Amino acid sequence: MKRKTILIIGFTWPEPATTAAGNRMVQLICFFLGQGYHITFGSTAKETEYSLNLESLGVDKTVLVLNDSSFDVFIKELNPNIVLFDRFLTEEQFGWRVAEFSPNALRILDTEDLHSLRHVREKAQKAKKKFSPTLWKKDAMTKREAASIYRCDLSLIISDYEVKLLEEVLNVNTDLLWNLPFMLEPIDNQKVREWPKFDDRKDIVCIGNGKHAPNVDALQWLVQEIWPLIRKELLEVHLKIYGAYLPQKLQQMHNPEKGLWVEGWAEDIDATVQNAKLVLAPLRFGAGIKGKLITAMQNGTPSITTSIGAEGMHGAYAWPGRIVDSAKQIAQAAITMYQNTAEWESAQNRGKELVNTFYNQERLSLQLGSRLQEIQKDLEKHRSDNFIGAMLMHHTLVSTKYMAKWIEAKNRKV
Repeated sequence: MKRKTILIIGFTWPEPATTAAGNRMVQLICFFLGQGYHITFGSTAKETEYSLNLESLGVDKTVLVLNDSSFDVFIKELNPNIVLFDRFLTEEQFGWRVAEFSPNALRILDTEDLHSLRHVREKAQKAKKKFSPTLWKKDAMTKREAASIYRCDLSLIISDYEVKLLEEVLNVNTDLLWNLPFMLEPIDNQKVREWPKFDDRKDIVCIGNGKHAPNVDALQWLVQEIWPLIRKELLEVHLKIYGAYLPQKLQQMHNPEKGLWVEGWAEDIDATVQNAKLVLAPLRFGAGIKGKLITAMQNGTPSITTSIGAEGMHGAYAWPGRIVDSAKQIAQAAITMYQNTAEWESAQNRGKELVNTFYNQERLSLQLGSRLQEIQKDLEKHRSDNFIGAMLMHHTLVSTKYMAKWIEAKNRKV
């Protein structure tokens, strides 16, 4: 009997210690290992000091080359049951090759977040325009990302808001989408007892990878407009900023005299967050699930964020902290919660409830496993029902394919 195999094509090598996307990928790897799959992970990117040791999980690694027929030989020999594309960009690069040289493989797209949504919101923010679904629908990146979704057999969408956007604005068939938030282990009572109590915690933290534009904007807004308002009322409190790859302009904001500490990457982010009284995430644009807010919940630390920050992250459940959108509101919420034991403890309890229900690993894993089996039972019918996907795949095979082959031939001549 042929063993079950999956090829994951990563846009980058997973960095769970620095990015939410890295944590998401580790969760998917653990899911497929639990389903009995042998995993091969490939990427065209370079590894970094923060890259996960995949071999320690029993995952094979391979370096992929763009616009090169070596991939065709590789995937034909691997003959995987499933190919998972990490973000739509990898599907654009390798999707047609997978379809041609491993046609029976179930093609899954993990969007991480809708890149087009984040992209359009960033443009609107810079242009000082109000974001609207119509604006998003018109953008070229939205068309590219939607095309990738149609070309795949199933797309994993991390936010229920994004599922709704795809279904209601673009009329994407619900059979092609699967809402899969983070899959988290439950928080038990023993763990709660080990958390530092309200009176044992101090300071406010903000976490953000410096390569992620929404984080850089949020940190600048926090330092320039929000923190001065908080500092006026909480003179003894420090704001500590953590994150890998912080740009120089943020590092230069380090100013202990004003209670502002730019600490950079935190080796033990759980301990750091557990000892803080609050997490701030003043995001003005972005998409998907925010890892910093998940980390706050997992460590019993209430968070204050914006509507964008909390979007798609709590379903019908109450937020474990406050959701407010102006600098003044964020500052006031932080001041109040920092000093109010009852409100703080209530928020902490809501965070535990959210992790144990909305993000329940066991429930989400069972549901995803069942959906994948359902599609694999009759993949041919599933694809025949997706006419738009078939049409787009035909277009891809007669345009993107030959562009890639032209680049490949050109590279051989150099």
